[in-house]
Amino acid sequence: MSNGPGSDPRWRPLAAARPAMSAAWWQWVASRDSLTARLVSAGGQRAFRVRLLDQRLGRPRRDEALALGLPPARHAWLREVALCLDERPWVVARSVVPLSGLHGQRLDRLGERSLGSWLFRQPDLERGPLEVSADPAPFHAASGPWARRSLFRHRRFAVLVQEFFLDRMADDLGLPSR
Repeated sequence: MSNGPGSDPRWRPLAAARPAMSAAWWQWVASRDSLTARLVSAGGQRAFRVRLLDQRLGRPRRDEALALGLPPARHAWLREVALCLDERPWVVARSVVPLSGLHGQRLDRLGERSLGSWLFRQPDLERGPLEVSADPAPFHAASGPWARRSLFRHRRFAVLVQEFFLDRMADDLGLPSR
């Protein structure tokens, strides 16, 4: 997953986005720990909830297929959730898993639990480099200042996790526009 041949130039390595990003946003976008845990902590007394928006087999977007090394027409497991505090979405997350990696994972049973709650319990989990987009609109309808993505690997399982930080999160936390 890099900006090599065929990749989408709107996804850039994390370091390339640093000059345009405020220190407050850097703490969110550059973190490599569980975003769910960070949201719960930042939310204080607000109730945290994962709202399942969509879960199905389908074709990933071209940039997603490239990031996963999949042929463009190959189907994958797609899942979208809203990470909400007091029912207000702060982040929309989109995960893409090649069908070859689904065997035995039972991800369809996650329901309204975060994928991160499963991922970060895996002892041999490897997280690839973070990529960032300052123009998330082509990738998702969610409106916000930043998006990030990374590839997680666990044995023969791989998942591309993309997180779209929403304007509502920035407003609720008093974060700058960038």
